[in-house]
Amino acid sequence: MKILILGIGNILFGDEGVGPHLANLIERKYEFTSDKHSVEIIDGGTLAHRLIPIITEYDRVVLIDCVKVDDGKIGDVYSFEFSDMPEHIKWNGSAHEVEMLQTLQMIEMIGDLPPVKIVGVIPYVIGENSTFSMTQEVVNASLTMEKVVIDYLKSLDIDVEIKKDLKITDVTNDTYTKGIEYDIGV
Repeated sequence: MKILILGIGNILFGDEGVGPHLANLIERKYEFTSDKHSVEIIDGGTLAHRLIPIITEYDRVVLIDCVKVDDGKIGDVYSFEFSDMPEHIKWNGSAHEVEMLQTLQMIEMIGDLPPVKIVGVIPYVIGENSTFSMTQEVVNASLTMEKVVIDYLKSLDIDVEIKKDLKITDVTNDTYTKGIEYDIGV
């Protein structure tokens, strides 16, 4: 089985970059081995619908992003299957992008959507000003998010080994160098 860990978000908007930052952390911190499965990690940034051909290549997806939740507070972490999304969650990904929710719904409509596990956190939304800094609430929440992703992979019989002890704050300064190569046709 091909498993994709996909970080979604805009690193220019503080907490909304947690998806790419956490994907970067997981890639640098862990080694994954399995006789039956492979794990790939991608920083999807804000590409949304342009990720459709990538997402459909996988048998299972773990999507790390931001969520909106009725009566939730900054730093609250939620984990759910896309096919069984709780009604109180208004999951719509990061600001300033074509929404991942609509992207997943489009893939689902054409019948090519693999099982998708969402691991999301409520961000502090900064509006129009840009910053690379995340709030302490989301930095703390990233520990829970990381554990949820790793425990999920272990539940799929994937061996997980720490190759370098890192925290999310150790990788935020170079996440901008990651991401997928995308030919814009120019």
